[in-house]
Amino acid sequence: MDPSLPCFILLTLLGSVVSSFDDRHRNGTRHYGYCVLGAGPSGLQVGYFLSKAKRDYIILERNSGPGSFFNKYPRHRKLISINKMHTGRQNREFNLRHDWNSLLSDKPELLFKRVSSEFYPPADAFPVYLSMFVKELGLKVQYGVDIGRIRAVQSSTRRSYILTDQHKSDYSCSILLVATGLWVPHKVEFVGSDLVEGYESISTNPEDYKDQAVLILGKGNSAFETAQSILGSASRVHMLSSSPVRLAWQTHYVGDLRAVNNELLDTYQLKSLDGLVEARLEKIAIAQRKEQSGRRSGGKKNEKKRQLYLTLKKYVHSREVKNSSDVTGEELPGHHIDNFPTRKPYDRVIRCLGFRFNFSIFDSSACPPNSENAKGRLPGVTAWYEGKNTPGLFVLGTAAHSRDYRSSAGGFVHGFRYTARAVHRVLEHRYHSNEWPSTQLLTTQLQSWILKRVGEASGPYQMFEVLGDVVLLRGSHGEYLEEFPIQALPQFSSLSGHEVSSHGLIVVIMQYGKKKIDYLGRSRAETDWTKAWQSNFLHPVLYYYDTLPTEEEMKLRPPGWPLPRPKAVHHMVEDFLTEWDGPISHIQPLRRFLERCVHTDLRAFYAESCFRLSLTHRKPPLYCQQGYLKQQGIPHNSRLRQHVHDARLVPAERDAGTSGADPTFPNYLAPAGASMSSGLKLDL
Repeated sequence: MDPSLPCFILLTLLGSVVSSFDDRHRNGTRHYGYCVLGAGPSGLQVGYFLSKAKRDYIILERNSGPGSFFNKYPRHRKLISINKMHTGRQNREFNLRHDWNSLLSDKPELLFKRVSSEFYPPADAFPVYLSMFVKELGLKVQYGVDIGRIRAVQSSTRRSYILTDQHKSDYSCSILLVATGLWVPHKVEFVGSDLVEGYESISTNPEDYKDQAVLILGKGNSAFETAQSILGSASRVHMLSSSPVRLAWQTHYVGDLRAVNNELLDTYQLKSLDGLVEARLEKIAIAQRKEQSGRRSGGKKNEKKRQLYLTLKKYVHSREVKNSSDVTGEELPGHHIDNFPTRKPYDRVIRCLGFRFNFSIFDSSACPPNSENAKGRLPGVTAWYEGKNTPGLFVLGTAAHSRDYRSSAGGFVHGFRYTARAVHRVLEHRYHSNEWPSTQLLTTQLQSWILKRVGEASGPYQMFEVLGDVVLLRGSHGEYLEEFPIQALPQFSSLSGHEVSSHGLIVVIMQYGKKKIDYLGRSRAETDWTKAWQSNFLHPVLYYYDTLPTEEEMKLRPPGWPLPRPKAVHHMVEDFLTEWDGPISHIQPLRRFLERCVHTDLRAFYAESCFRLSLTHRKPPLYCQQGYLKQQGIPHNSRLRQHVHDARLVPAERDAGTSGADPTFPNYLAPAGASMSSGLKLDL
């Protein structure tokens, strides 16, 4: 061998490495296919999917570890996301319905219960779990990178994003995934707002509120969490916001007030000094009286404890200084209304108004618009979570909650872990030509597969009315796509890579009833399957369309409907155990609906029945065609012949369902109520 050959190979390899390094770091800029901004739960979740797909990505985090938000918030250090460890089931997918903290991965043991067994776990456990998630999956996270500016650059061939950190270093990527969450305190300007303390900086020691009167601005979970922590110390706690309290168990929105934080409702309704009032913050004023200081007889100034008054802006005389808050007695509400509810002074006023998205780091070329809902606190995104007017920039996690604000769980870990997966599937098709994953099923298997999904799947269960399963009908078979963003159905083909045939499609979603009821009253639940459409609690609903809904139809859908009016719709009656496996109440009505969609008998038959039907019908039921008849007929033996004789399988038996049948049905399809259900029982 030529002695110079090893040196040549070594130099070639070294040159390749240097060239690769130069490509990644040309002009001092690091280049990646995907930049994920933020190492919180949503950033790590999409990072896992990118890593699994072997994509070129980096996760950038400004702090020294993942999930830094949870090092400070919630301030009183208890999460309200449930951690139900024992469900009586071994089905991992089903158990995720009741595990609101774990992220998705291919490691079944990588669950939150490894770091905490408490039903409402401590907040400190979450960064520990996220660190474990990063380490065990080998995710690429770069800490200490504080991105201060994001701008878009458009070349002749593509659009890219440039991220600049605190050291003026640049990171360039084709696709930007923003997973920063919400951490900027939301503030409302009003007269005296400078006298208010913020949730982000208040003391969490109850002793610091001993015998103090406290006014809390806000009625969300952070406000009630704060109130609950000081109920035993403060002399009285009042809460003020523009709207009444919304209880999560009534609205089915987990962001509304949870029972774990609502002790003040007891003390208010049982008249123990605490209370709730309503007023728009823009119309109030927090003020100090001018006469708060005086002089003792010796001439020394008598300093009084600072007291704050809640008054109305209309009572305060106009001033040049916007936040000037010293008022006279005539400007206090008690001067105008002697029984004004909050006429007595407070020692402290605390702002607990939640958080908003940090728009300040975005250049005008890369900034998504403010959302139309949530008071503009969130970025506006499309139904597939791409920023409006910012192609290639996707928003994930809590920041993307504008899509389902106050209606589903997209702002919380147990919801956005599934929307992150949906976004990744969109990216895989758009940039790598990989179709949305699907399962090929025979038409006779559709019922079993749908029952399996509604009985165990966690994605549609948590992201109700947002993510749904799509069944593409193709005659004798179908394709089953899981967890597609249903508001994006008009763009289904371009986002998923699948086409809809002339046979149509079925969308399977979970939804609550729309009727306002007494949620603890005797008639709160519907058990009659013939009135399934009146179900009040979470239940499966199937929508059948012969063609894809259009964008216009989506906009004009009935109020409260997640989808436009379909050609046919089927509600599966709500089930107390959320299993939907009743042969009469759930399975048979579902089968009848599917038969009307596919125009085929979907009953299950024993082998003997298939044999009889094969002898007496030109075209046996599809179940027999796709199953029994593909097993090469019946083996010739005396035992089977005797079994057929004992079963009295005579060919002269009259076909059922020939009179008054749906003309689209084969004449062997029995009328409703006459056929026997397969009574499928799934081992979940």
